[in-house]
Amino acid sequence: MAPRMDPAWTSLLPPLLAIGLALAFRQVIVALAAGVWVGASLFAGDPGRGFLHAIDRYAVGALADVDHASVVILSLLLGGMVGIIARSGGAGGLADAVTRFATSRRRGQCAAWLLGIAIFFDDFSNSLLVGTSMRPITDRLRVSREKLAFVVDATAAPVASLAVISSWIGMEIGLIGEQYRLAGIDGDPYWVFVQTLPYRFYPILMLWFGLLLVATRRDFGPMRKAELRAAREGKLIADGARPAASFEGAELTADEKTPRRWINAAAPIGVTVATVVVGMWLDGRARLLEADPDASLSLAAVFGKANSYHALLWASLAGCVCAIGLVTAQRILGIRQAMEAWLAGVKAMVVAVVILVLAWSLGAVCKDLGTAEFIVGAIGGWLPAGLLPALVFVVSALVSFATGTSWGTMGILFPLVIPLAHELAPGDEAIMLGAISSILAGSVWGDHCSPISDTTVLSSMACSCDHVDHVRTQLPYALVVGLVGLVAGDLPCGLGWYSEWVGLGLGAAMLACVVWLVGRPVDDG
Repeated sequence: MAPRMDPAWTSLLPPLLAIGLALAFRQVIVALAAGVWVGASLFAGDPGRGFLHAIDRYAVGALADVDHASVVILSLLLGGMVGIIARSGGAGGLADAVTRFATSRRRGQCAAWLLGIAIFFDDFSNSLLVGTSMRPITDRLRVSREKLAFVVDATAAPVASLAVISSWIGMEIGLIGEQYRLAGIDGDPYWVFVQTLPYRFYPILMLWFGLLLVATRRDFGPMRKAELRAAREGKLIADGARPAASFEGAELTADEKTPRRWINAAAPIGVTVATVVVGMWLDGRARLLEADPDASLSLAAVFGKANSYHALLWASLAGCVCAIGLVTAQRILGIRQAMEAWLAGVKAMVVAVVILVLAWSLGAVCKDLGTAEFIVGAIGGWLPAGLLPALVFVVSALVSFATGTSWGTMGILFPLVIPLAHELAPGDEAIMLGAISSILAGSVWGDHCSPISDTTVLSSMACSCDHVDHVRTQLPYALVVGLVGLVAGDLPCGLGWYSEWVGLGLGAAMLACVVWLVGRPVDDG
């Protein structure tokens, strides 16, 4: 192993290369792999040895870590559970349960919004299920395809990124836990994730903004023109528009004869959530009492002491067993079909796992090279710590928009931002939580808006909307919400002017004013 070198400007090359290649070629895996190789070469002093160390030292080291292995298994188990839920018709049944009251344009849009909230466990499933389930209903009610695609896209990534159980959770807590460990910061990654939730200004305010628009029947900008066209002329798409093809995946699609029972989705998800809560309480309580028999068993103390990896592993396994047991007991799927669906869901998580391993490897490379120490030495003198959350949100949003991947953006920025926040404001929980939240929120903004984002494309496809029209009509809305979140939340909360809850309330009020003052009613239906 090469000796630890003093931090130098060359320590910036691995993350900068990863960002640059991701922006240029929109291939995040290649970009992260190149960053790891260059960093390993700098540390080893030889490109050949660096190439070898990228796999035998950094990639293997990333997977050999017990917490990392837990996150990988967790992600694969959750993916398998989602696969069974989709293939068995449970997700479709959950969609049917929400759409029964859609009898007017307002109710139709509200049903789409509620369904987007209900399918919180995966953004891809959200986009596909909500779009395909609601499109026939909203077509009949003369809701434009652009508006449906916006509602679908505005709930998919935002709600999945906020959910305490989703296909995102392994990625998020894995990145948080790794950087906390490298920086020597105490804290359970799952509990840190929970604490960041009120700082997620963009996804929370976007969910609120979407509800405001559908409840008040007000729109503005290109979206209002699309809605007027659909409501008054019955044209669901613009003249000359080319709707995207519908997305179909046989391995994760229920057969037409399969009964669509909502309980087959709600029960596994409910079991998973309940097991997480109970597991963390029991584990944290045991650890707390072992350390101090007279310790106070407050909720914060118990959950802060719990090993979230254990609880999440128990929960995801319980969810898989529940999902398989339900569908086989009802003879919806045979055991062979259920396992095929489970494996298909596992396969869907492979890319996320690869990104995670490479992100962990890049973080270890940056640690060896002293990247964070160099950045702090270079900008620490002029960058006030209070501005970090706002700056991180802007950078994260730009990278995610340009690359079209929120997970790739997280993998690139986490190894830089957490050590930087720790150095600029050691012990300042608000700055750290704000910086972490800004990575996650900015990544969601880019995922929501980018024309090359998976969920943006899937929303267009599932809603049979022209992709360019979808991006063009929703971008003004996303810019408004992002700006409000930045001005009312990230900036003043980072500077300590008021709490994150005040920021959320003020942001919600500002968006209500925008909808009321700028938006105009489309019809009286």
